[in-house]
Amino acid sequence: MDLKFTLVGGGFHPVDSSALAFEIAAKSAYRQSIPKAGPQLLEPIMNVDVFTPDDYMGDVIGDLNRRRGMMKSQETGPMGARIKADVPLSEMFGYIGDLRTMTSGRGQFSMSFSHYAPCPTNVAEEVIKEAKERQAAVS
Repeated sequence: MDLKFTLVGGGFHPVDSSALAFEIAAKSAYRQSIPKAGPQLLEPIMNVDVFTPDDYMGDVIGDLNRRRGMMKSQETGPMGARIKADVPLSEMFGYIGDLRTMTSGRGQFSMSFSHYAPCPTNVAEEVIKEAKERQAAVS
């Protein structure tokens, strides 16, 4: 994210300098510095707010944990429980169906973008492997 290269100390010479030469220098800087920077694959993390009847609170919390969720708060009220957590977006696909099944159709949730965070190594390796396979299939 927010990567920037600045070429300093360069000079222009009418014979040897061209726009292409400066482009090649920028590409070379990129190729040499990215491996040294230790790049990480980032994933979007969502603020998830779940409302469920008290009877299903344990099932909902267990499901959010299974989805790599990090619990932020739990509040019990007269109408049910409100659970707030940070969950990776990739784990939230199909959640509404699972939540409705767990809570007999009485659970609700909302989510909004929170931030980006580094992927766990096993997830990043799988994503990189799939991307390389797609690239090889296209080539």
